[in-house]
Amino acid sequence: MLIRGVEVAGRRGPVDVRIAEGVIVEIGPGLGGPDGVDGRGGALLPGLHDHHIHLTALAAQAASVRVGPADVHGRAGLAKALRAGQPGEWVRAVGYHESVAGELDRAVLDALVPDRPVRIQHRSGAMWFLNSAALRAAGLDGDGRLWRADERLGHLVPAVAIDLPAVGRRAARRGVTGFTNADPHPRAGLAQTLAVLPQRLLVMSVDPPVKLTLDDPTLPTPGELAATIAELRPRPVAVHCVTRVQLLVTLLALDEVGPADGDRIEHAAVVPVETVDWIRRLGVTVVTQPHFPVERAQAYATDVHPDDRPHLYRCRSLADAGVPLAAGTDAPYGTDDPWAVMRAAVDRADGEAVPPEDALRLFLGAPEHPARPRQLAVGSAADLCLLQVPLREALDVLSADLVRAAFVAGEPVHTL
Repeated sequence: MLIRGVEVAGRRGPVDVRIAEGVIVEIGPGLGGPDGVDGRGGALLPGLHDHHIHLTALAAQAASVRVGPADVHGRAGLAKALRAGQPGEWVRAVGYHESVAGELDRAVLDALVPDRPVRIQHRSGAMWFLNSAALRAAGLDGDGRLWRADERLGHLVPAVAIDLPAVGRRAARRGVTGFTNADPHPRAGLAQTLAVLPQRLLVMSVDPPVKLTLDDPTLPTPGELAATIAELRPRPVAVHCVTRVQLLVTLLALDEVGPADGDRIEHAAVVPVETVDWIRRLGVTVVTQPHFPVERAQAYATDVHPDDRPHLYRCRSLADAGVPLAAGTDAPYGTDDPWAVMRAAVDRADGEAVPPEDALRLFLGAPEHPARPRQLAVGSAADLCLLQVPLREALDVLSADLVRAAFVAGEPVHTL
């Protein structure tokens, strides 16, 4: 295949790009050969890679009731949303935050919706809330609050229909040619389930790195975490860190056992300034969500301790310090549009904004090494994103609307 008349970084003037057997085999002006795709002077980029996403949860969201702060307000609004189906039918709801209707448990949900089994996932993804009808149907008891129970519930509650190909098509329209699935405990056969997607896939813990999820109530000591990491070596790890203490335990553990090529800190939600150089010295990559302080500004203003607010989801300060940096959407717990993440990274008003070209680079890294940008060169994989305009114009907008085509291994997965 030949893509004609495109802008390629580092090349003067429009060039043609020839692809064969899934890789770029030639780049230059006026290449001969049969007609292919007319690039019309648009920028040709490596395809975007979402370095942290939860694909089956994202697909399940389409079959769920959204009950986040942007969707419903107050207990009356929550009850109305949960009663959309028929009495007796299971209701799966997602995106809940306490700002909607306060703390939830079995008794609160029974008062709102007693006539059907209801399960609601907290916006963090870590907690499920079940009413009595749902608990009875699942053979469970308790107060209806289930922490980190996805795998357990998967065996006890009805599955929802998921449309993974639709997830892949929507992502392809945005120029996404690869995903890193970041589920903490991928179920058996997950890689095969996700294989219906047209994008390239890295499934954490099936593929390197191994995902390690830390929670404050069950936090290991630094020595215990170091021992866990040592047992996994030589495989790299990706450690989930959303609190200050989780980050400190992780850094102490990596200091003890020594970092490996490909180690990652996921989220890095709270990074005290005194730890920035420590992270740099370890050489560990931070895969962050720079959009969360924008998406969740109102909630963070009340939920996050004042001492932590200046240190949320650092971006500019990490990059300036030389910390390897990349981004993932964390969808469905954040937007699934990487271009929206880029815009948020550029527009942040907390001193952590980055230039547009740096925001784009957050999604151009290699799957195994997210902070190492891929280049369009002879011999590189033909996972490509073709824009309708030159890069300079695209950086002014950072919008998925500018994506004209996407290719995985040279095969079109989206074309306008």
